[in-house]
Amino acid sequence: MQVSQLVPSVVPSRAARRTAARLAAGAAVAGTAVLALSAPAFAHVTVQPEGAAAKGGYAVVDFKVPNERDNASTTKVEVNLPTDHPLASVMAQPIPGWSVQLTKTKLAEPLSVHGDKIDQAVTKVTWTADGKGIEPGYFQKFPLSVGALPDNTGQLVFKALQTYSDKEVVRWIEVPQAGQDEPQNPAPVLQLTAAADEHGAAGAQDASDDKNDKKENAAAAPDSGGGSDTTARVLGVAGIVVGAAGVAYGVLAGRRRTA
Repeated sequence: MQVSQLVPSVVPSRAARRTAARLAAGAAVAGTAVLALSAPAFAHVTVQPEGAAAKGGYAVVDFKVPNERDNASTTKVEVNLPTDHPLASVMAQPIPGWSVQLTKTKLAEPLSVHGDKIDQAVTKVTWTADGKGIEPGYFQKFPLSVGALPDNTGQLVFKALQTYSDKEVVRWIEVPQAGQDEPQNPAPVLQLTAAADEHGAAGAQDASDDKNDKKENAAAAPDSGGGSDTTARVLGVAGIVVGAAGVAYGVLAGRRRTA
């Protein structure tokens, strides 16, 4: 007798096959989740104002540069200022362990600042580390005082380059677009707020309106009180007259009955 005749063939049922398929799919999803969680979370070079960055005003902005490498340090940071909206005043704050260089460029159209014509503006700021720079696991802020901020746009784009100690250069130059996913290497974008004088004028107008409303209410209050007092007095006098008439009528009626 052959062995095949002694051992019955086992065919998995349809339910068993479905269960196996579900387990395989679950394992695939779990594996994908583990890979996603284990992937490094990359930070970007960003720019944020210290306070408000109002149109037409001046502001101090901080370029935050994180180190995204485990085996190299950031030794150089270059920030290109927008040429379509040049800034007449750019000043760097000294940072221990870093040297800074401001590069000026001749403008195609001179700027008018306080009645003076300016034909050059800072178009690039370069920070170079004197020592180790930004080591793995750290970040550094690079402050700039800039102005006057333009009043004909809502944002300023600063393209930046980050150089590591192993000569790798990361170019943060992709401009984010509204309604689209964030690019892989987005450029730092400074959002501008409304001009301060606009808010001030609106606030002054609101305050003036409130004062006028209070004056009108105060002026109307005595008139309203006076009207109420007059009505009460009229009603009181009318009541006295009606009461006196009733008494007189009663006296006359009593006399008639006696006669």
